[in-house]
Amino acid sequence: MTSTGLDERFEPAVKRARGAGLGAVLAAVGIPTFMVTLDNLVVTNALPVIKAELGASLSDLQWFVNAYTLSFAALLLTAAAIGDRLGRRRIFLAGIALFTLASAACALATEPWMLIGARAVQGVGAAAVMPLSLTLLAGAVPERLRSAAIGIWGGISGLGVAVGPVVGGAVVDGLNWQWIFWLNVPVGVVAVLLAAKVLTESRGTATRLDLVGLVLATGGVLSIVWGVVHGADDGWMSGGVLGSLVAGVALLAAFIAWERRTPAPMLPLRLFSVRAFSVVNIVAFTFSVGVFGAVFLLAQFFQVVQGYSPLESGVRTMPWTMAPMVVAPIAGLIVDRVGARTLIAAGQLFLATALGWIALITDAQTQYGELVLPFILAGVGMGLTFAPSASVVMASASDADRGVASGTNNTIREVGVAMGVAVLASVFASAGSYDSPTSYADGLIPAVWTGAAIVAVGALAALFLPGRRR
Repeated sequence: MTSTGLDERFEPAVKRARGAGLGAVLAAVGIPTFMVTLDNLVVTNALPVIKAELGASLSDLQWFVNAYTLSFAALLLTAAAIGDRLGRRRIFLAGIALFTLASAACALATEPWMLIGARAVQGVGAAAVMPLSLTLLAGAVPERLRSAAIGIWGGISGLGVAVGPVVGGAVVDGLNWQWIFWLNVPVGVVAVLLAAKVLTESRGTATRLDLVGLVLATGGVLSIVWGVVHGADDGWMSGGVLGSLVAGVALLAAFIAWERRTPAPMLPLRLFSVRAFSVVNIVAFTFSVGVFGAVFLLAQFFQVVQGYSPLESGVRTMPWTMAPMVVAPIAGLIVDRVGARTLIAAGQLFLATALGWIALITDAQTQYGELVLPFILAGVGMGLTFAPSASVVMASASDADRGVASGTNNTIREVGVAMGVAVLASVFASAGSYDSPTSYADGLIPAVWTGAAIVAVGALAALFLPGRRR
C-alpha cells in the first residue's frame, strides 16, 4: 500500500490524534509502555532483599525475571492477533487492566512461587500492551511524523529501562520491595482512563487464532529456558535437564513445521523473507541475551560485592540506564538521514566493547569510578538500538502485517531477555556464588565476557542490514 493509501486508511485516527494533540496520544501509549518496560528491570536492585525476605534461591531469582519475560514473549503475537480481530484499542485497555491487577498480586506475594506466578500474569498483560502501543501510535500520526513519534516512543521505552533499577532501589530503601508493584496500581488506573479517552479503535486483518502454534512455541521456549536455568545445579547431562533441552528443540522444530503448513500462522514465516526484518530480529535477540543477562548480574554487584543499599546501587547504574532516554529520541530523529544500519551496528559495537571493558576491569576491589565510562558507552549503545530497530520493523512490513511484525520483534527480544538471564546466570553459577564478594566477582567476570561475545555477534549481523535509501 502506498503512503497515500496508508494515510487514507488511518485518516480517522490521524484526525483524532490531531484533535487530542500528539502529546496526548504519546502519553496514552507511552505511560503503559513505560510501565511494562520498567518492570523488566525494576526488580533487579530488589533481588538481594527479596532473596533474603522470601528465602529465594538463585533459580527463584531468575524466575522472578523470566516468569514475566516468558509469558510476555509467549503471548505477544497472540495478543496482537486478537487485537487485529477484536480491536487493538480494546485489547490494549484489557492488557493495562490485567497488568495492574497482577501488580497488586505481586505485592501480596509471601512465597517465591506466589511472586513467580503473579509475575507470569503481569507478563500476559504486558503482552497485550507492548506491540499494540506501537501499532496504535503508528496509525495515529501522519506519515511525515511517524519516525519522530517512534523515536519518542523509543525514548519512553528507554526511560523505563533507565529508571527501573533506580525506582526499585529507592522504593526498597524508602518503603519495602512490595511497593515496587503497588506503584503500578494508580498509574495503571490513570493509563486506562487516558487511553480510553484519547485512542481510537482500529483493526487489522482478522485471522484464525493459531492455538497449536502458541502451545508449541511456548512449550519449546519454556523447556529450553528451564533446562538452562537448572543445568548448572542439576548437571547438564542429568535426565531432567537434558530431556528438557531436547524437548524444547523438538517443540520449536515442530512449531516451525506447523507454521509452514497452517493457513493462519501465528508467526507468518514470509516476514523473514525480507532481509531487513530477518537481520533486525537476529540483532534484537543477541542484544537482549547479552545485555539483559549481564544487567541481571551487574545490578546485584554493588550490593553483594560492594555493600551498597538498593537505592545507592540503582543510582550507580544511572550512567548506563539514563543514556538511552537521551540517545533514543535523537536516533529516531536522524535515522532517516543516517540510516538504521549505521546506528544499529554502532550501537551493538559500543555495547560489546562496554561489556568487554567491564569484564576486563571487574574484581572484588573494583571502584565505582572505573565503571562509569563503560556504563555510559553501554547506555549510548542501547539508545542507538531501540528506535532504529523499531523503524526497521515498521518499514519492512506491510500495513496489514505491522501488528504481527511488531509482536514478532518484541517476542524475540523478550525471549532473548529470558535466555540471557538463564545463560549468563548459569555461567555465573559454574564459576561463582553469593557466598562472598570474591566468589560473586569470580562468577560475574566470565558471565559478562559471555554477554560481550554474544552482542559482538549481533554487531556483525547488523552490517547485513540494508543501507540508507537515497
